[in-house]
Amino acid sequence: MTFLKTSKTLKAGSKTLPRNYYTQPDILRQEFINIFQNNWICIGRNSDLTDKGQYITVQLGDESAIVLKDKKDEIKAFFNVCRHRGTRICNNQEGKFSNTIQCPYHGWTYDLNGKLVGSPHMEKINDFKKIDYPLFPIQIKEWEGFIFLNLSDNPISFNQAFKPIERRFQSWDLQDLSVIDKKTYQVNCNWKLIIQNYCECYHCPMIHPQLAEIHNYLGGRNDFFKGPFLGGYMDFNLDKESITSSGKYCCPPLKNIKGNDLRRVYYYSLFPNMLLSLHPEYVMYHTVWPNGPDKCIVNCSWLFLKESAISNKDSIYEAIDFWDKTNQQDWQICEYSQLGINSTKYSPAPYSGQESLLAAYDNYYISQME
Repeated sequence: MTFLKTSKTLKAGSKTLPRNYYTQPDILRQEFINIFQNNWICIGRNSDLTDKGQYITVQLGDESAIVLKDKKDEIKAFFNVCRHRGTRICNNQEGKFSNTIQCPYHGWTYDLNGKLVGSPHMEKINDFKKIDYPLFPIQIKEWEGFIFLNLSDNPISFNQAFKPIERRFQSWDLQDLSVIDKKTYQVNCNWKLIIQNYCECYHCPMIHPQLAEIHNYLGGRNDFFKGPFLGGYMDFNLDKESITSSGKYCCPPLKNIKGNDLRRVYYYSLFPNMLLSLHPEYVMYHTVWPNGPDKCIVNCSWLFLKESAISNKDSIYEAIDFWDKTNQQDWQICEYSQLGINSTKYSPAPYSGQESLLAAYDNYYISQME
């Protein structure tokens, strides 16, 4: 089926997206090309790569990236394609190079800066120069301890793209926080349903009764309500301090969190696939990865100040376990949504007044797909 021009079917983002956008492989291929290979994508934290030569691979549609730490402790990224015959070099999700990267097919070898240093039996080829055949680099940026990639040949500069939120989260000192726990979920739904579910609390009284006891789903305000960054805050109920199983802090608040921020949780989506949740004493973030039209992988990590996590190693799981349960509640209802959308009887319906961010997300999404 061909790509559906939604600008004609989705007026001002006031209705849910048509069925095709959650079910069709052609749409997913277009998403990889237009969105995932053309925007700054969060792939994790710089702490994921601690040792020289350590690497991870990232799959975005037909493209694969090698992300590694070089000999100078700098993080670099390259397309996972040998310059000889185009063979994929790394087929593991993670690992560690010694001093070089070698293609398993004919032994072409690259240093950790992507420079070709070994090319067996090419010395007799006229005009062949190793310098002409480095690995293709990928733009990479570290921001607040997160790693972002952009696979585009002509990417918008990260600083320009992220200018609206450049200093928005400085009170949380994100670069100083450590990943204390991480969970990976396989979810049977289209990746956009995860993002859209995150962007509204209309469902909270029905799906998350424990969360609804901590903050009122009507008690929030958005400060980003169009474009690639969406979200805002929700106030805690008067007898609650944070989102934990007890409703109390699971460790001391972060040192620069003051005033109203001590009484709120902030929820933001960063287009296309990052979700950032900021609490007084910890931060949670998700990355969402399409794995087919009706499947996705969600990674969720919890960030704490390391000293606080060590001295409160039991109580911090009041937050982690609470959100793990909440995540699973969300994934289940998203899977039910996918099942319903698969029906030929599904058709776009109006968003409620509590779902304005979903309309904004859809509008920005469509602008990227056209």
